[in-house]
Amino acid sequence: MKALELNAGDFWGGLTAMLVALPSAIAFGVTIYASLGGSYAAYGALAGILGATALGLVASIMGGTKRLISAPCAPAAALLAAFAIEQMQGGASATAVILLLTVLGMAAGLLQIIFGSIGFGQFIKYMPYPVVSGYLSGVGLVIIGSQVPKFLGAPSGTIFSQALSVPALWAWQGVAVGAVTMLAMLFAPHVTQRVPAAILALLAGIVAYFGLSLGDAALLNVHNPLVIGPLTGAGTGSFVDALHARWQGLGDIGIRELGYVAVPALTLAVLLSIDTLKTCVVLDALTHSRHDSNRELIGQGLGNVASAVIGGMPGAGQMGATLVNLSAGARSRYSGFMEGALSLLAFLLFGSLISWVPVAALAAILIVVGVRMIDRHSFQFLRQRSTILDFGVIAAVVATALTVSLIAASGVGIVLAVMLFVREQIGGSIVHRKSYGNENFSKCIRSSEEMEILTERGNLTVIVELQGGLFFGTADQLYTALEPELKTRDFVILDMRRVQTVDVTAVHMLDQVKDMLAERQGFLIFSQLPHSLPSGRDMQQYFDQVGLVRPESPVRVFNELDDALEWVENRVLDEALCKLGEREALGLGEIELFSGRKAETLLALEQCTEKRSYKAGDKIFARGETGDELFLIRRGAVRIVLPISDKQSHHLGTFGRGAFFGEMAFLDGDRRSADAIAFSDAELYVLSRKVFDKFAEEHKKLALGLMEGLASVLASRLRYTNAELRMLES
Repeated sequence: MKALELNAGDFWGGLTAMLVALPSAIAFGVTIYASLGGSYAAYGALAGILGATALGLVASIMGGTKRLISAPCAPAAALLAAFAIEQMQGGASATAVILLLTVLGMAAGLLQIIFGSIGFGQFIKYMPYPVVSGYLSGVGLVIIGSQVPKFLGAPSGTIFSQALSVPALWAWQGVAVGAVTMLAMLFAPHVTQRVPAAILALLAGIVAYFGLSLGDAALLNVHNPLVIGPLTGAGTGSFVDALHARWQGLGDIGIRELGYVAVPALTLAVLLSIDTLKTCVVLDALTHSRHDSNRELIGQGLGNVASAVIGGMPGAGQMGATLVNLSAGARSRYSGFMEGALSLLAFLLFGSLISWVPVAALAAILIVVGVRMIDRHSFQFLRQRSTILDFGVIAAVVATALTVSLIAASGVGIVLAVMLFVREQIGGSIVHRKSYGNENFSKCIRSSEEMEILTERGNLTVIVELQGGLFFGTADQLYTALEPELKTRDFVILDMRRVQTVDVTAVHMLDQVKDMLAERQGFLIFSQLPHSLPSGRDMQQYFDQVGLVRPESPVRVFNELDDALEWVENRVLDEALCKLGEREALGLGEIELFSGRKAETLLALEQCTEKRSYKAGDKIFARGETGDELFLIRRGAVRIVLPISDKQSHHLGTFGRGAFFGEMAFLDGDRRSADAIAFSDAELYVLSRKVFDKFAEEHKKLALGLMEGLASVLASRLRYTNAELRMLES
């Protein structure tokens, strides 16, 4: 029962979609072929019908997007009509132009298949809105301009300006039929939503035409220029004969002819793909589904190839017909197949009636379609200074479409799309945050003496956190931000974690920065180079390939920003003190925590401690273990890390000579909250809380001093942390 309801919904959806798509398809076809002469309008009508049939039967099955309706569309009509006019003005015969139109449609379909096969589908639908808006508005104006002479009943070949300026060329019968059709097109939705407006408008135009024929018998001649005329040909035999002759003529197509269609075919393929994928995105939002962009492009390409093979015009997924299909109860892709089958059936049953469709009625429908394609909301961009350039892009594309050609407009659109991207990238700051070594410290816990040194000499280090795209458009911006620092800083740390792209121009600029630092014995330091950019590129591998990172160069690379800061701090301290981890072991009295205590009391306390030694890499304790010991570092360094998984951990801090760790378990007796690992060979004092409590009974003053010392050092660490947080929020 469910399958039966599904089939019924697909049938009614396909039927209503056909009623919407077919009149427009006929009008689009007439627009293209009428450019070859009035006698070819019948070919155009048939090309529109065959296009709707082929796209419905093939694209819906091969594409697979549920409920999508594919049919001839306005961008294809405008571009192909412009191409036909250009070729005719260049001296080509009507037969040759028809052959080129066939090749163009087939080439566009093949390009769509290639787009889908190489995974280009997900990129085409991200064309910037101003470019798409400008092009569609241009197409709308071109359609209006091409249909006004037909609306006025002017002879075939009359251009827009001539038709408007010479009223003697007008046929009042055509104007009357067009006006009735246009009014019906505009007001039909207010009367009923059950029947598509295009159908009611076309019927109104036909009724108006035959009404006028009651007073003018000449209108009942099917060969008069105000109607499409017989679909069997243009005085050259049947359509089948013409199609056969067309395919025989393919043997005469050479490199020169292919050159004529190369750019228009690429333009058409991109436009049809954008039109289809935009419709698919809207359909996904309405049905909570997800289409396959690449498969849909392949299906659309196959549909357009099939349409060219049988003499139809190309098309794309149509928004209006798709929404009608959805509202009529369609549930699957077979509704599109049904639309194609019913288009063919309508042609077979009512083909003779199509001969009597008034050209002015089709022109009126297309004028309304053209007006609706114009993006009137784009004028709002003039209200804000930040969007004036976007309006300029729209205006440039429209102006190019009207003064040069739609093909040139597509080229302008692509160039402007690149410019919009570059503008967007340049408009934002490449620098996310800048700080200095006396504001941002590593997680290495230092003595107060060392912290004073790092605070005093921290201005030798600048930390620059980058973001966005590092490419030719932002390289100068970064250099401008770094230039004043290169004269006074010995260490320039570039944190790359937020960088999305990098190119050769940016690498060349960084190479210059490296050379300027080298002249002052400075270092260029990178941290967190992304191993996989959105493009798939490994940044560190790329830096190695282009020679930016060499063993002998003053460039260092670290996995974490904290590692880079720690390395710099150790070098700064090395100039004032001995290297971290290489100094002699401290006695208990030399540790800052016990500074100023009596020697005999310290000696008694030292007898309560245990001396331990660890090799680099040895685990001192692990997260979750029980223990109440306080560890005081006599020599070496210890890292505290938080295990996240078997292969991943987070670095919490590094403790050096004279520092202590393990104080949390010492104070509250709870389990260890992290791992402690010897970062270098280390010697430690270990003081158990149980032993300390016994010692405190006899030496209460020292015990109190120890607790005060712990609190004082922890408070000092917290102050540095607070200073860093204020810097990060500023």
